[in-house]
Formats: sequence, C-alpha cells, structure tokens
Amino acid sequence: MGLTVTYIIIGIYSLALLLIFFYSLSQLNLLLNYLGQRRKQQEAPRYNLMDPREIPFVTIQLPIYNEKYVVGRLLENIARLEYPKSKLEIQVLDDSTDDSVGETASKIADLRKSGLDIQHIRRENREGFKAGALKEGLKIAKGEFIAIFDADFLPDADWLKKTVPYFKDAEIGVVQTRWGHINRDYSTLTRIQAFALDAHFTLEQVGRNAKGHFINFNGTAGIWRKQCILDAGNWEGDTLTEDLDLSYRAQLKNWKFKYLEDVETPAELPVVISAARSQQFRWNKGGAENFRKTVLSVIQVSNLPLATRFHGVMHLLNSSMFLCVFLVAILSIPMLYIKNTFGHLGWIFEVTSFFIVSTIILFICYWFTYKSIQGSGLDNFVDYIKLFFTFFSVALGFSLHNTVAVLEGHMGKRSEFVRTPKFNIQNLKDSWKGNKYLVTKLSPNTILEFALMLYFLFGMYSAIPLNDFGLFPFHLMLFIGFGFVFFKSVTAKA
Repeated sequence: MGLTVTYIIIGIYSLALLLIFFYSLSQLNLLLNYLGQRRKQQEAPRYNLMDPREIPFVTIQLPIYNEKYVVGRLLENIARLEYPKSKLEIQVLDDSTDDSVGETASKIADLRKSGLDIQHIRRENREGFKAGALKEGLKIAKGEFIAIFDADFLPDADWLKKTVPYFKDAEIGVVQTRWGHINRDYSTLTRIQAFALDAHFTLEQVGRNAKGHFINFNGTAGIWRKQCILDAGNWEGDTLTEDLDLSYRAQLKNWKFKYLEDVETPAELPVVISAARSQQFRWNKGGAENFRKTVLSVIQVSNLPLATRFHGVMHLLNSSMFLCVFLVAILSIPMLYIKNTFGHLGWIFEVTSFFIVSTIILFICYWFTYKSIQGSGLDNFVDYIKLFFTFFSVALGFSLHNTVAVLEGHMGKRSEFVRTPKFNIQNLKDSWKGNKYLVTKLSPNTILEFALMLYFLFGMYSAIPLNDFGLFPFHLMLFIGFGFVFFKSVTAKA
C-alpha cells in the first residue's frame, strides 16, 4: 500500500485511540469522585412525610405501548406503593395498538374500585412517541411532582417515601434512583447488560453528581418537579433519548439533580439479542442526536466550571466511543501489516502501544463498581475478570451495530422510536418463547457481523506468518464478540 494511504490509516487509528484514552481519563476522574463521595455523609433538607402538611401531591406516569406480558404486573406493583391516596394520582399513558388495551382497561377499572385515582389515557396517534405521551399526560397532571416508570420496572412499596422528601430543596428538579435487575443471572447476555448498567449507575451517575456535573434522568425510576419540566421547555420528541435531552435542558437552566445510589428500582433486562439490539440502537443514536443538539450549549455556558463542561461533552460523546472502537478494530489488521512492512515507522507503534492503558483504566474503574454491588474477595475478583473480558468482547461485537446508530444520529437521520420488547422474565425457568412482540427479521447488519467474525479470524491467523502476536488477544476478543452477536442473532427465534 502507498505511503499516503498508510499515513491516513495511521492518523485515523491514532486519533481514535486518543479519543478512547480521553474517555478513559474521564472515567478515572469519575472514579475518584465516586470514591470521595462514598466517604461523605449526605446532609440535605427533606420533607417530613409523617406530617400531613408536608406531603406533596404526586402524579405517577406509566407510559406503555403494547405491553401485554408485563402491564398487569406493573399496575399491581404500582398499586402497592405506600403513599396517601388523597395525594396520589396514576396516569396510564397507553399508546398500545393491540389487544393489551382491553386488558389494561379492565385492570385499571378493578384498581379504581379499590380507591385509587388512576386514569387510562389514550391518544389518537403516537406523535412524539414516549415524549409525546408524557407531555400529553402532563397537561392534566395534578401532581407537583411527576414519577415515571417504564412497563418493566417494579419499585418497592416505600419508593416514594425514599425519593419525594429530597424535593424539600426547591432547587432540585429531579431525583433519580439506581436500576436493579430482576433477571441478572438469566443468561450471558443479561449478565453483561447488568454489568454495563451497574457501571453507569454507580461510577458515572455518582461520580458526576458528586461534583455538580451534568447527569441524566434515565427515562424511568425517577421523579421530576413539574415546574422543572415546564421551565426547561417540556418533553420534546426530536431525539430518541428524550430523557437525556430534557435532562440537559433542565440543568442548563440551573436545576439541580439528585441521584440516589442506595435506592434500587428493580427492572427486567432484555433476554434476546433482537431486544438488546433495539435498545442499544435507540440509546446510542439518541446519544449522538443529543450531542448535535446540545454540545454547543454546554461549551458556551460561561458560568460552568471547565471540568463540568469537559464531562458534559464526554457524556454526550459516550455513544460515539463505539465509532472510535470500531475504527480501531477495523484498522488494527492493516496496522499489523504496516508495522511489519515499514520498519522506519516502528516508533509509531511504540507510541500507540501506550494506549493499552485505556483498557487498564477501564478495568480498574469497572472493578470498583462491580464490587460495590457484588462484593469484594478473591472469588468475586476472579468472577469479575471473566465477566469483564466477556463484556468487553460482546461490546466489541456490538460495535458495528452501534456505530451505524451513532452515524445516523450525527447525520440527523430520523427514525421511529422502537420499543424494547418485554418478556416478564424473573427467574431461570421463565421462557421468552412465543412472545408476539419479538422481532423475527434479522438485522441487515447480521451478515456484516459474520463477515467481521471471519475478518478477525484472519487477523488472528496473520499473527503466525508475521510472527507478531501483539494484537492477537484483541483480535481474539473481536472474533468472539462478533461471533457471539451473529450466532445469537441467527438462533434466538421465538
């Protein structure tokens, strides 16, 4: 290959490594914030819910769309929340288009007989998708505070008692809780999803919140001050992650967010690859859309500390790391041959090898988040090592799929909000077979993922004639990751 092409490959490869390195440094800084915050005693004014005069009115919004398998469980669970019925209303924001509508209506009628103020709100169309439904419900919401739960979430009975009191501080616009996982150990797929989400809900949310950096409402398992929503411009449906969008608009208006690591709200993880794909695509494309929409506002606000702006930019770039990872992966094989063809460029590879430190940093960061939930000790550390490299491999396997999502987001390509199918899976004996909402059509990316599996098999083979095994572990993880995603996609059918 020509020197010009060689230098272009080296340049793109090095830039992607550099961006990943900066991301890892931001994670390391969040880890330090996290460790410092955990040692502090949290003092904050709180409502005394034992005093009837201090009990505020709360509206619970339940946005649902074709949730046949979990809507009954959801409504029964919400009905068990411990809060004065005179200060509580429940809005079931039902955009469903299937036979679950009748079942939902029947269940709501039964609950209404028990004295609950619960409404079944239907729209003529799904304009704005989830954001549109929340906005529609907000128009008639009686509550000063708005709690939101997706259909697969199961808050404990005392959830409102643990969250509402923090709104005594008039500057707090949102209280967000940590997601739990009722089906964490169902499969390898659920374990690695739980692993990644735990890192977000411990390291990132606590680490950012500790220093007053921007965090995000996670779409569910949190509660908003109604005034905050309205002041920030209300829900908008121009991105696939309306939660991240409104979160940043609210914080740019100087509203404070409160994150409660110790309050866990259990939920169900996707158990099949197609469901995980749709969720990953929505989250990553929405992240890129919000980068386009919001990053300049974050950079240009002069009264924000430099550290807050840096973390804001990195937060909005989170999903774009998949693009960087994918570029590094694809270019790693050409780089292997460049290294062994152009001896005078050897110094470049000595420099780029430094960036293995990015993986080491992430390994350390994720260990602290893992042990905060699973516990420390040698056995847990060994389990962690296995889980980390499994997670790393599968994340690499999703990199093509997520890169497509990121590129669509950055280019402004619009797409429909695709819900993640729910399965009502709570233990190892429960089955997802026969679920009517499962996507049976293979993703167009699946063939490319098979091709990439073979591509990285070639990368592993290349180590032999070149007698250069430095990238062999990386190519092995890529081979395993793309193989996992491909075979799960092909075989996971109802």
